[in-house]
Amino acid sequence: MRTAHDWFEELLNQADWRSERRRMYDRYVDVPRLVARYALDGASVPPALAQAAQRAREQTGVPFNSAGLNLYRDGRDSVAPHNDHLYEIVAGFPIALISLGATRLMTIRSKAKPRRILDLELENGSLLLMSYETQRFYDHGIPKTRSAVGARISVALRVRPLEGAPS
Repeated sequence: MRTAHDWFEELLNQADWRSERRRMYDRYVDVPRLVARYALDGASVPPALAQAAQRAREQTGVPFNSAGLNLYRDGRDSVAPHNDHLYEIVAGFPIALISLGATRLMTIRSKAKPRRILDLELENGSLLLMSYETQRFYDHGIPKTRSAVGARISVALRVRPLEGAPS
């Protein structure tokens, strides 16, 4: 747990956090969280992120090369149910989620009927692997909560296609 706490503190203070706006229906809205993105072979990768990615590689045997970070500052920050775009990840490789900071609920729900819903409490230091197939058949999200919760960082590790590689 100490390692997860240290990674959280370092990423909170050193990641290149930014706010984003996205088009939803007929208008642009603020994304309800802060985000940061890194190619894991880049020079600007914070040491804590490099360490967390290496630990995930060792635990899973997956050659992760990309990291997307989400900072949920409190219970008002969230991500709507979604799945990763399959064209943005290499077929067959899972996505690893490392949760740092406060515990938050993740909801995973099937796209097809019968609807199945799984609620997971993602605790500090937890590692969740979602298969490539999961993105086809399930949505996942972090709902808003009225409960008092502290900040949480989600580190999503992916294997993205290399530039110039055949698709």
